[in-house]
Amino acid sequence: MTVPERFTLRTEIELPRPFWRCAGIFRDDECAFLLDSAMDPARLGRFSYLGGRPSALLAGRRTAGPDLAMDLTVRTWRRPDGTVLDTPAVRHFTADPFTALRELAQSYPAGSDDPDRPPFTAGLVGCFGYETAYAIEQLPDTGLADLDLPDVAFMVSDEVLVHDHHNGSTALYVTGRGLDAANQAAARTAVWQADLAALAESRPTAPVPGATPSVRAHFNREQYKAAVQRCREHILRGDVFEVCLTHRLEMDLPGTAWELYRVLREINPAPFASYLQLPGFQLVGASPERFLQLGRDRIATSRPIKGTRPRGATPAADAAIRDELATAEKDLAENIMIVDLVRNDLGKVCTIGSVTVPELQQVETYATVHQLVSTVRGELKPEYDAFDLVRACFPGGSMTGAPKIEAMKIIDAIEPVKRGVYSGAVGFIDSGGALDLSMVIRTIVCRDGVGTFGVGGAIVADSDPDAEYDETMDKARALIQAVEKLAAGGAA
Repeated sequence: MTVPERFTLRTEIELPRPFWRCAGIFRDDECAFLLDSAMDPARLGRFSYLGGRPSALLAGRRTAGPDLAMDLTVRTWRRPDGTVLDTPAVRHFTADPFTALRELAQSYPAGSDDPDRPPFTAGLVGCFGYETAYAIEQLPDTGLADLDLPDVAFMVSDEVLVHDHHNGSTALYVTGRGLDAANQAAARTAVWQADLAALAESRPTAPVPGATPSVRAHFNREQYKAAVQRCREHILRGDVFEVCLTHRLEMDLPGTAWELYRVLREINPAPFASYLQLPGFQLVGASPERFLQLGRDRIATSRPIKGTRPRGATPAADAAIRDELATAEKDLAENIMIVDLVRNDLGKVCTIGSVTVPELQQVETYATVHQLVSTVRGELKPEYDAFDLVRACFPGGSMTGAPKIEAMKIIDAIEPVKRGVYSGAVGFIDSGGALDLSMVIRTIVCRDGVGTFGVGGAIVADSDPDAEYDETMDKARALIQAVEKLAAGGAA
């Protein structure tokens, strides 16, 4: 393959509005993204990223056959040689999705190898749905896939606006390719500057207040409790140690996905918040959990969450609940089982002896819940890359249970519908090899005026079915509140 000429133009940008609000310039587009470190940037997210107008988009769905391949489609608006197409070129093929993503990323190489650049300035942005696992392992496939969404979808982004929370600066990175790469990058930078100037003159729209939508569930309390008991029976038989049992809720949406994101960000800021527009659906997320991070130093990090409590009504009650979670035997056991699973997953692709647990069972506090979080790290072997890392670790163990494959078989048998994007991963894979993917939890999938969101928890031998159901609804609270506030005309 001939590598095209390429050039990345970096431009300092003065923002007309807070960084995350600038994603509004893409609110009417088919493809756009905002990866928004809306909480704790000092530890978990120094940079936020937004962009749109991708060069290409790869989307795929699992096939019915036993070969682990996916039916894939690539839509191309700008070729790797810089040619802009009047109408997108469309290519259909069947292949391993990780190999296809690697080849797509390699065909659009970055224009800068500055070691001091932010972790993401060009590359892939998108999501892996939970059922991407069917391209990794042979698994039973019985649940209803009623949302009709792709299992994997990533856009090629050559235009990334990057905000540094440490110093408050913002820079635009635009990569041009071909013989006219530098002029191409300059022209596209000018379009950004014009769009941001127009945004400064516009006024945010607010939804018209309407009726509060009801919450619909695929499992009611009694059905979920029965499912918990089925999981416990598997555990008591020795099939598994833990199962992450989830169920899906849905609500009619009283406004747009972008308006919903504005509300959710206000009431439930999160370190891995995200807004993702893809053909046919949008993701509105406030995830607290980092699935995988890979730095240019080739250090891989995962931060699994297991153990949850609702916030207290008073400061004293809240502190007591936090302290109780920190010493709760059941939650500590849940967490350590998943830590061991993640250590094993990282060990498949990391150098021997490099996998460590620098933080074990730390309590972190969010708007509606306290959570028990651990950190696992390892050094990626020289022969592996970001795509190998994802393959080795997907789906995240905190959303399956342990052992992973047996837990996933039980999940398929018990949960009535496919998870779709929920409990998959969303984020970026940089052209230079870095990646940062968060777990798709506390996330609403918006499609055709309906928002769906999954909630769940870890089932172990001594789980109490009523308490397990209550925990799932604690996790749903912020999402339900966001839709209700939007219905009341409360877009931020």
